[in-house]
Amino acid sequence: MIPPSDRLALFIDGANLHSTARALNADLDFRKLLEMWRGRGRLIRAHYYTAVVEGEEFSPVKPLIDWLDYNGFSVVTKPARRFTDAEGRSRIKGNMDMDIAVDMLELAPHLDHAVLFSGDGDFRRVVQAVQARGVRVTVVSTLKSQPPQIADELRRQADDYLDLYDLLPEISRPRAPAAERP
Repeated sequence: MIPPSDRLALFIDGANLHSTARALNADLDFRKLLEMWRGRGRLIRAHYYTAVVEGEEFSPVKPLIDWLDYNGFSVVTKPARRFTDAEGRSRIKGNMDMDIAVDMLELAPHLDHAVLFSGDGDFRRVVQAVQARGVRVTVVSTLKSQPPQIADELRRQADDYLDLYDLLPEISRPRAPAAERP
């Protein structure tokens, strides 16, 4: 439980949260998510991190980025790179881990509580470093998918762990029938 006077910040790994929500067959309502956390403490900042493929005429993430940017989120983007893997398939790479880690460390002196939306085990060390600065860290991901989306070492390092599945009644929106989805 977060004391209402706690200064808190959200650090959302967009790609990781998207895959976690997809694994739970859920659509998130970011307005509800923001309001939920505003009700749990003094929300200092809500960061959303995502890589964007440049040069595409339409990017499915662009409308979300625009909405988040106009509705209380600090959106951090960087260009994704296209590459061909060993099997000759076209892939996209856009890792935001370093951006998230730096922002967590820079904001730590101004926070009582950091909330990390990611299950990526690479964040274990930055969580530990932020905790060493006196900041409590809650990690949001899920164990209730197959496979689980949270790395065990990250879950163990966090002060608190919230399963996204348990938050869905507060922060999800009804899914459109499959035939209506783009």
